[in-house]
Amino acid sequence: MRDDYISSPNPKRLYRSRDKVIAGVCGGIAERMGWDPTITRVVAAICLFGGVGFIIPVYLVVWAITPYQPYRPRNLTPDEERFWTSVSDRPRETFSNIRYKFKDMDDRLARMERSVTSEEWKLRKEFRDLEGI
Repeated sequence: MRDDYISSPNPKRLYRSRDKVIAGVCGGIAERMGWDPTITRVVAAICLFGGVGFIIPVYLVVWAITPYQPYRPRNLTPDEERFWTSVSDRPRETFSNIRYKFKDMDDRLARMERSVTSEEWKLRKEFRDLEGI
């Protein structure tokens, strides 16, 4: 069974960090790039006080357009991590994923039922019973 529908469509999306100092923008950028959040904040402060004038409007725009990072519990097992990446904070998407899983299970069950109730299955069972005697 393929788990393509479980994984996030864009696992490296930019989010504002929940471990925020001001608005979570520097923390989110650091998490996205794999950097240390403290160093990212220090570099942003140096740019701010160093006279780089575009840093405030850029910060405000990023603050306005990036969503908060979805809640993910910490210290998860791989199975739990896979579950939490499959959960969406959008009910319609979550319902669609669940409906897809149940449809897939229903199709697999129907194929198994067709196989088990076929004449070929009964014939093979009779041969196995004869070989066992």
